[in-house]
Amino acid sequence: MGEAGKAMGLLISGTLVYYHCAYRNATILSLFADVLIVLLCSLAILGLLFRQLNVSVPVDPLEWQISQDTASNIVARLANTVGAAEAVLRVAATGHDKRLFVKVVICLYFLSALGRLISGVTVAYAGLCMFCLSMLCQSSQPLGNCVLKLANGEVLEQEAPSDA
Repeated sequence: MGEAGKAMGLLISGTLVYYHCAYRNATILSLFADVLIVLLCSLAILGLLFRQLNVSVPVDPLEWQISQDTASNIVARLANTVGAAEAVLRVAATGHDKRLFVKVVICLYFLSALGRLISGVTVAYAGLCMFCLSMLCQSSQPLGNCVLKLANGEVLEQEAPSDA
C-alpha cells in the first residue's frame, strides 16, 4: 500500500472515530470496546465458518498469539514514552531549566485556551487531517507536472523532473 493509500485509510479511520466521539457524544473507551467486540465476534465467526467448511487458512484467527518479545517491546516503548514525558515535566517543575519551564507553561496555557474554545476530539481530528494532507502531498508531488516553490520571498514554478 502506498503513501496515498495509508493516508486515505488513516483519514477514513479518523473520520469514524471523530463521528463516534463528537456526534454520538461517546467516549474513546466506548469506541475501543465497540471495535474490540466487533473484531472478536467477526474473527470467531470466521474461524467457526472455516472449520465447518474444512477450509484451511494459513493462520487460524482463534489461535492468534503474540510472542513474549513483542509484548515486552510494546510495554518497554510505552514505559520509555511515559518516562521521557515525566522527566521533561519534572525538570520543568523544579525550575532548573528556565527555558524549558517557560516552554511547558506556554504550551499548557495554549492547550487550555484551545480546549476552552473547541473540544479535544475536534483538535485531534484537525491534526489528523493535516497529517493525512501532508502525506498525500508528499506522495503525489512526483506525479504533478509543476511544483510551486517559495524562494527568496517569491513563488516560482519549477518543472518536476521527468522520467524520460
